[in-house]
Amino acid sequence: MLTSFIEGLLCCLTSKPANTVVPVETSEPADGYEFVEVKPGRVLRVRHIIPDRPLVEEPSLGGIVSCKRKITVYRNGQLFIENLGERASAELKTCQNGETEPNSMVEVELTDCRKSSPPVSIPEPRSDSITAGNNGASETGSAGEALAAGQAEQSLQPRKRRRKPKRTVVIDCERRIAGCKGTHSDVALFFIHGVGGSLDIWGSQLDFFSRLGYEVIAPDLAGHGASSSPHISAAYTFYALAEDMRLIFKRYAKKRNILIGHSYGVSFCTFLAHEFPDQIHKMVMINGGGPTALEPSLCSIFNLPTCVLHCLSPLLAWSFLKAGFARQGAREKQLLKEYNAFNVSSFVLRAMMSGQYWPEGDEVYHAELTVPVLLVHGMHDKFVPVEEDQRMAEILLMAFLKVLEDGSHMVMLECPEAVNTLLHEFFVWEPVTLPPPKKEPKTRPETAKPQTDNTISEPAAVRPATARQT
Repeated sequence: MLTSFIEGLLCCLTSKPANTVVPVETSEPADGYEFVEVKPGRVLRVRHIIPDRPLVEEPSLGGIVSCKRKITVYRNGQLFIENLGERASAELKTCQNGETEPNSMVEVELTDCRKSSPPVSIPEPRSDSITAGNNGASETGSAGEALAAGQAEQSLQPRKRRRKPKRTVVIDCERRIAGCKGTHSDVALFFIHGVGGSLDIWGSQLDFFSRLGYEVIAPDLAGHGASSSPHISAAYTFYALAEDMRLIFKRYAKKRNILIGHSYGVSFCTFLAHEFPDQIHKMVMINGGGPTALEPSLCSIFNLPTCVLHCLSPLLAWSFLKAGFARQGAREKQLLKEYNAFNVSSFVLRAMMSGQYWPEGDEVYHAELTVPVLLVHGMHDKFVPVEEDQRMAEILLMAFLKVLEDGSHMVMLECPEAVNTLLHEFFVWEPVTLPPPKKEPKTRPETAKPQTDNTISEPAAVRPATARQT
């Protein structure tokens, strides 16, 4: 703590960064690590593993899911989503092993959680018919009086105006979804970490899936891990980092790609799913939060000067350990150190938090996604409440929400076996293609049937043997 305070004081006096992240020397240059220059002077470390596949299989055709929904945004910020596809829910709620997931896909009519007025109900026009019998005149007269009284009541009430939508988005397409196995050469997995992490936090997942035959790609964000660390705040905005991920994706993408994001990395996965809808086959969101637009907080500890943040770095590391892990024992401390989690300079941390500005990533942006999404949430996560992931599952068209009771924000480090199993089951999952309903042949009425030959030749069929000629 004393060392951090002295270094922070020197930072304030000299106006220089207290620590800077630079590419480190790797002792295993042939173990799948590459350094990619996305821009002049901007170098990212990427772990790229191409496994030796003893067996290569042709991918199955999978199933076709009808993606039909209507998204309406009103001027008061209210959101209304109407799912029109009937086959999607039936297909997606049935997993590959035949088990039914009750909360696999939620089809609801949603309203915005922000300060907005409740939905305005528009009364249906009445079309009551009145039949006249023997006393038809009296019934008609009483009905007319009642109708006049009802009209007088309605005239006294304030008339409700029909709301005009600000924007309407209609999605009408079909998506073929097939299982992605390690024996398929057209599949690639992309792992993207969040703020303060590095590609090392995916160590268990990278080893597990590469052994299964998957091609895996995991980059270090700028200023993290062994990637270069520009000393300019504009280098760490959402758009600058998203452009890095777009270039990395274009460099390593296959025909079918699966994106796996953690925390802030989920936003980059969503961005890529919009940029490359035909190449993104599936997506995994691990503790990514709700479908809200990103905007930096004005009242945050990360708005303090860099030198002050550096003095507080031990306290910040302890707070991250407390909130990011379900338990705070020696094992968790070793995981933080071993996997290089929350090990960034104070300048990069401050620039990353203040650069999280992405107004386009609102609920409508997420509702437009047609890719199947697996949401993994750690029950003890203090950074992302489970309600935010539940909201995300409601907004998305095809979503599976899985909650791990023993995990927290760094669930991939705390429960690697459970996370690997969930991810693998989702990768190989494919929707069940339901056979089209059989059309029953139209039968003619009994009276319209012509006389058949059987009725005519029936006596000949039972002709006695004595009638034969000898």
